[in-house]
Amino acid sequence: MPKIRFLPADIEVDVPEGITILDAALDNNIQIDHNCGGNCACSTCHVIIEEGFETLNKVTEDERDMLDEADGLAKTSRLACQCKVTANLVVRIPKKEPLWDGEDIF
Repeated sequence: MPKIRFLPADIEVDVPEGITILDAALDNNIQIDHNCGGNCACSTCHVIIEEGFETLNKVTEDERDMLDEADGLAKTSRLACQCKVTANLVVRIPKKEPLWDGEDIF
């Protein structure tokens, strides 16, 4: 059974082969934003694969288009909803910048 270590929380979980990174996180109470419900229609579930990138299924054109919208892209960036787990992974969930810093805009 593959393992995923989620960073920065440093939580490691066993997951069934073939599950997506997003479903593995949600099944284990690890928060990953997923505004579109995991349908490759947004970039909110952007993650960075620190180990095991080469074991993941290939990036589709739809995923590539959505990744273009993500902040903080890296060479090993993926959408958690599109990655099927087949081997051990280390996955970094990037810190999201707040949309509003709390200061008045008026």
